[in-house]
Amino acid sequence: METPPTKPSLSKKPSPSFRLRNGSLNALRLRRVFDLFDRNGDGEITLDEMESALDTLGLGADRAGLEATVGAYIPAGANGLGFNDFESLHRALGDALFGPIVEEEEPQKEGEDEDMKEAFRVFDENGDGFISAAELQAVLKKLGLAEARSLAAVQEMICNVDRDRDGQVDFGEFKTMMQGVTVWGA
Repeated sequence: METPPTKPSLSKKPSPSFRLRNGSLNALRLRRVFDLFDRNGDGEITLDEMESALDTLGLGADRAGLEATVGAYIPAGANGLGFNDFESLHRALGDALFGPIVEEEEPQKEGEDEDMKEAFRVFDENGDGFISAAELQAVLKKLGLAEARSLAAVQEMICNVDRDRDGQVDFGEFKTMMQGVTVWGA
């Protein structure tokens, strides 16, 4: 008998893959996360926006804990976190959970594969080993991305990486796609 999947929680220690190893890539992704959390686009993430974003991602946060942790990074007179404040909070949480980033001379292949599998499982919601257009669309919706509005656009994304043309993305296709991602200016 299968056990139902557990919901992620902020009270659990995140996996090391949460902490990106490349500083430039980390900054670009962090900016994207900031922009997604800043729902009204005013350049600040309020506690309400933070709570809403975490709830949307299935990471229910208790309001008092959120106020205590995030509130310490909101400057006096501000309504929320600016990007630099958000970056400071991210760095502090990362250092507290994982220790400071130490550059690795040679990244371990096995660890990278585990990180890739963990990322794949985020999209493979039903655990069948494939990412369908519906699963991709659901994750994009949770992230608040405009691409999620059109199933046709999501299906086109799938087609761009679907080498065996089965209408789904398997782990090999996902891994190839992720390894081919280029971040300009990083």
